Amino acid sequence: MYNTLLALHSLTRWLVLGSLIFALFRAYRGWLLKKQFLKTDSVSRMVAASAAHVQLVFGLWLYFISPIVAYFLHNFHTAMHERAIRFFGMEHVTMMLIAITIITIGAAKAKRKPTDKEKFKTMAIWFTIGLLIILSSVPWSFSPLISRPNFRPL
Repeated sequence: MYNTLLALHSLTRWLVLGSLIFALFRAYRGWLLKKQFLKTDSVSRMVAASAAHVQLVFGLWLYFISPIVAYFLHNFHTAMHERAIRFFGMEHVTMMLIAITIITIGAAKAKRKPTDKEKFKTMAIWFTIGLLIILSSVPWSFSPLISRPNFRPL
């Protein structure tokens, strides 16, 4: 089950990134070009936030069954000095929780804004911050600090 969940978590990252990038494209386009906030914009906001929440569920489930996290929690003082263990035991989960919280707040705030410009601007700012945190906290295959494959087989 661990390997299947790990593969799902890895694959879902692309759904999160794609939906966030699309929502950001719509948000910056609407904000800078003074467009009307359409149903497509609202759907892109909801899909991005929902994809992030699905990823959060997979990630938290994975966190509680991960042998890496179990080692981290049971050998805290030693694990804090091991980059890969510390990353998955503490850094990754903390940064992703912060990013998803920011995306959720941005989606909720944008929904409640009275004007189209404010909706786009709110979405653009909050989703950009969330995306930057996500991008800095994913164990990319090219990262010199901690790397994992970009795609894991099911």
